[in-house]
Amino acid sequence: MAALPKRIIKETERLYSEPVPGITAVPSEENLRYFEVTIEGPSSSPYADGEFQLELYLPDDYPMCAPKVRFLTKIYHPNIDKLGRICLDVLKDNWSPALQIRTVLLSIQALLGAPNPDDPLANDVAEDWKKDEQAAIQVAKDWTAKYATKKEN
Repeated sequence: MAALPKRIIKETERLYSEPVPGITAVPSEENLRYFEVTIEGPSSSPYADGEFQLELYLPDDYPMCAPKVRFLTKIYHPNIDKLGRICLDVLKDNWSPALQIRTVLLSIQALLGAPNPDDPLANDVAEDWKKDEQAAIQVAKDWTAKYATKKEN
């Protein structure tokens, strides 16, 4: 395996030295481009008290292209599909090499706090959200309780 670029090493070190509240990202021992990520749902969102597992992978051409990020925890959100793929501008058209892993993870955490049914990836969820937002929020809370409850140590 090729040596890791300095940039990835620096970003990884920064994730440890300056942790982001509510977010952990730990590189896999087998592949230092693969991160196991945990994001806590924002307190004012239907995902509050949830702890979501994600995977983040840095492709060979990172930082010229965006990291690949996917939810592993099942989530009811208009911008995250059943496969855990995320509809987020910084992962697509608005990616810039100036962005970092932490910026991406903060953006995902912000997306949990502000679902956008007008730019959906999960069309069925977005439609539910538009038809009856309160009911959709309740489903999101139920799914969070069912699938994303924090593990007690």
